Amino acid sequence: MLLRTVLVGLFLSTAAFGQIDLQKPFQDCGIEGSTTIYDYKNKKWIYSNEADSRIATLPASTFKIINSLIVLETGVVQDENEIVPWVGKTDTVLYGYRPDIYHDMPIREAFEKSAGWVYVELAKKVGNERYLDYLKKSGYGNQDLSGAEGADFWNFGKFAISPANQVSFLRDFYEEKLPFSKRTYEIVKRIMVLEKTDDYTLRAKTGWTRYGGNDTGWWVGYVERKDNVYFFATRLIKPRTTPNRRFTQCRIEITKAILRQMQVLD
Repeated sequence: MLLRTVLVGLFLSTAAFGQIDLQKPFQDCGIEGSTTIYDYKNKKWIYSNEADSRIATLPASTFKIINSLIVLETGVVQDENEIVPWVGKTDTVLYGYRPDIYHDMPIREAFEKSAGWVYVELAKKVGNERYLDYLKKSGYGNQDLSGAEGADFWNFGKFAISPANQVSFLRDFYEEKLPFSKRTYEIVKRIMVLEKTDDYTLRAKTGWTRYGGNDTGWWVGYVERKDNVYFFATRLIKPRTTPNRRFTQCRIEITKAILRQMQVLD
């Protein structure tokens, strides 16, 4: 297993993709992390680091995917256009200073801009009991909501999910095998769209939490092409004391570089 992990982590060589360097994008960004991909048609897992793909950490704002499903399904919000009133303040130490999100906001914009305060307010209405029910039924994360001082258990505390689990969840989400209605799936799939071309549709969500002395950054989602679907989860981790001005961009750049090598993206 160790030998296989090392070899797959260096290069992927198949008849479909040719030889792909899975490590160069990380080296170009000067950062540690991993990318986990699932080739739906061929039922094939692709890892830059298989061991890392099994390690669970806080999901940060990637949790907004299942969170959106839950708040819609429970009726906490009716649709993506429902406005959540601005609460008048937020913790800028924890979440950073972002004046562009300090206003009344519809759910679709809160998802797009990753407005944490919106989902914190919605989480208070959902409650941990209903969260746990949906998380268990969806097989999402470790279902440990302890350790967070407020409602924001996806950014702080003991809640955790691995990259491989993220990909499995996205696959079930795509197949609509989770405990949500057709309408709920349609809304969340709609607000997840980042790119749409004649050749593919890209749905994804970023995440970034500053907890436990580390910056943990995610980009998860999937690419639908006419003949296949590719699910991905990229996670980067660095000590907060280690500067890297490209940390935010690298989550996406690394993933896209690998997907382009695989000819999944143009």
